[in-house]
Amino acid sequence: MEHFTNIVIGFGKGGKTLAKFLATHHQDVLVVERSAQMYGGTCINVGCLPSKNLILNGQKGVPFAQATQKRAEMTAQLRQKNYHLVADEPRAQVVNATAQFLNEHSLLLTAPDGQTEQVSGERIFINTGATPRIPAIPGLKLGERVLDSQQAMELPQQPHRLAILGGGPIGLEFAAMFASYGSQVTLFDPHEQLLHGFEPEVQTAVTADLQASGLTLQLASQVSQVTTTTDTVTLTYHQAGQTQTAQFDYLLVATGRQPNAAELGLSNTTIATTPTGAIKVDEHLRTTAPNVWALGDVNGGPQFTYISLDDFRIVKDQLFGSGTRSTADRHFIPTTTFLTPPLATIGLTQAAAQAAGHQVLVFQLKTQAIPKARVMEDQRGLYKVIVDQDSHEILGATLYAQEAHEVINLIALAMNGHLKYELLRDMLYTHPTMAEALNDLFQTPLQQ
Repeated sequence: MEHFTNIVIGFGKGGKTLAKFLATHHQDVLVVERSAQMYGGTCINVGCLPSKNLILNGQKGVPFAQATQKRAEMTAQLRQKNYHLVADEPRAQVVNATAQFLNEHSLLLTAPDGQTEQVSGERIFINTGATPRIPAIPGLKLGERVLDSQQAMELPQQPHRLAILGGGPIGLEFAAMFASYGSQVTLFDPHEQLLHGFEPEVQTAVTADLQASGLTLQLASQVSQVTTTTDTVTLTYHQAGQTQTAQFDYLLVATGRQPNAAELGLSNTTIATTPTGAIKVDEHLRTTAPNVWALGDVNGGPQFTYISLDDFRIVKDQLFGSGTRSTADRHFIPTTTFLTPPLATIGLTQAAAQAAGHQVLVFQLKTQAIPKARVMEDQRGLYKVIVDQDSHEILGATLYAQEAHEVINLIALAMNGHLKYELLRDMLYTHPTMAEALNDLFQTPLQQ
């Protein structure tokens, strides 16, 4: 049995970055990745980057077939780059295999051809990500006509009629994206409104813009049956006390993702899991086995690539630093749903801030008042920021506008630095930019 100082299971953002760091710091490391098509992890291959590339090309009017080819070329290049980032290190090895724990230090590796071997590690890091969550609906099973987000991006031709089940970030992004290519998109969601828990002004604006793009929304609907044939998929759903059916070319299931830990053989170890199937970790990402850590989506934290990267920083600090960095340091996490225009958020909404006992100042600005929005020929959206009345620190923000995914990071910096909103109000910004709108936004709070 070959022994390694470090074994990383999964080639995701946190795992690959950790493997590279360990190898360049004179420690041997084995990286186990089930699929050669997943070097670099979900983001590079089937998540953030390919989907955003398709979104961008849809906005530019690129035909769908050409856009999917561009996506495939980009992901292939990134995959190879990420493979060599680790594999070219003298102290690192990369193998294609599934990994199952035999005990806290030993793994059974099974190669794609069925060959097996056992390896052991002084330290083991789990970075196996997440998989699509498929609801228990009769007839709902992934296949030729029922797709997850990865399969949807790999369609050889643009779907004419596409149904999407789920109105979360993935469902909304793909709905907007396929609508931009000209597909007839219908989105089914059980909630009465999109973006449950968001600012009401933003809910209204996003819903109106999606409908204006040609998207059909079937809200407050419960899908009860999925029937597939060679050429179609039919959804039976209940809405407003009536049972209806609708037929489509494809169904995209976008009902969330769940931690990918079920096949790791954890029952052979003392590694505990949560009720949702995530690997249980402490604030330093150590599992209930003291030599095993879990990074990224598999540990049940926020499912973002930048969280997985921060997981690496925490583990690195445990191994080589002061050991003080932890998940408790993540006070404010920005997010973006890449609609057109993008929707970015951080912190509390007005309702949440007031429910928490804050006296608040509310600042709001319509995007049409921003010169750069006129230059970009997209004046849809608004900025809304919530400020604590006593401290003048920002409690939360929702930006729905072009380049919101960039501007939100300015607000995140101010929040994490406990800076008063006046700093952003009085800053000098380049012109024309979407960021300079913070000058105007913070001039006068709304009357409440």
